[in-house]
Amino acid sequence: MAHKFNRRTHHPAAQSLAAIALLAVAAGGCTFELVPANAAGEPGEARALLAAQRGPAPEPYTDLRPDEQAIVDLFEGTSPSVVYITTVTRRRDFFGRVTGREVPLGTGTGFVWDRDGHIVTNSHVLRGASNARVVMHDQTSYMAEYVGGSDRHDLAVLRIDAPADSLRPVRLGDSDRVRVGQSAYAIGNPFGYSATLTTGIISALSRQIEGLTGDIIEDVIQVDAAINTGNSGGPLLDSRGRVIGINSQIASPSGTSAGIGFAIPVNTVTRVVPQLIAHGEYTPARLGISTDQQWNRYVTARLGVNGVVVAEVNPGSGAARAGLRGTEPNANQIGDIIVRIDGEPVQSFRALRLVLDRYQPGDEVEVTVSRDGDLVDVVVPLM
Repeated sequence: MAHKFNRRTHHPAAQSLAAIALLAVAAGGCTFELVPANAAGEPGEARALLAAQRGPAPEPYTDLRPDEQAIVDLFEGTSPSVVYITTVTRRRDFFGRVTGREVPLGTGTGFVWDRDGHIVTNSHVLRGASNARVVMHDQTSYMAEYVGGSDRHDLAVLRIDAPADSLRPVRLGDSDRVRVGQSAYAIGNPFGYSATLTTGIISALSRQIEGLTGDIIEDVIQVDAAINTGNSGGPLLDSRGRVIGINSQIASPSGTSAGIGFAIPVNTVTRVVPQLIAHGEYTPARLGISTDQQWNRYVTARLGVNGVVVAEVNPGSGAARAGLRGTEPNANQIGDIIVRIDGEPVQSFRALRLVLDRYQPGDEVEVTVSRDGDLVDVVVPLM
């Protein structure tokens, strides 16, 4: 049953005698003073007395230490570029058929890449999702379009149809200049708590983590700033507010932050994301050769050489133009064995892929090969 509130009327004489209690704190304790209202019933005198007792307006809160103010400025300057991502998936019945009903899947973080509405996040944030919604700093939200992703780098790009003047792209740094011991700041949405800042230092560099496809992501940044579920895809910043990495994984037996987090270096991001935007996928740089891992192990063990044996050279490729030789069983000829790329040792096909992943198609690399017992250097344009 709904409750009814009684409306009481008051005699005009009673209104003229109304009073407001004002509390004044004195050295000897608390005293109360009754101040009558004016004839119109408005407590004008009371307001004036209260203003007099309060004194002048307080000064703005500006007594932060310079280092504190710098962190405040960093957060306030960057957080409008950070977004909250929620994903849903379509429910399936017992037989695996899609029922059409969408259910919540997970949450994550991303950041504004450009004024065209591209949002960068981790690939695993979107894994299994049928739709994604992007919530901006001012709480406006947009359904996102999937642009592309690279599971091997755990990177993905969404796009939202937002006004260009409402989008504030992040500032990009240089992960090659990051040093152990420097301050690091992570902004994300851990456990659904939006716009959360955690701080720490760079704990280590050149770590390796495994991507979604089992491929190794190189040059990963290790940080001790708290990174938890929901932080994935958010930016890792330096003290100038520049993005130096994307928070991706943690090392924890409990699944929560234990002070060991990993961020994909921004130099990897700047190499991969433009390809995702342009083509929807990442195409690694290639020499234009093929190899056989079983044959490779046999030949290198027999010859006592660590490297990658060229099984075939693709016609018209950079390797072909540089004169690399493939294996010709009928001619009893073993192909070139790649032992170094730009001076870096290459001992397996996986290592070769990791090295080439640092380059773009069109770059040139110096390839050192073992050929008939001699070391030969050739310059190969990458495809």
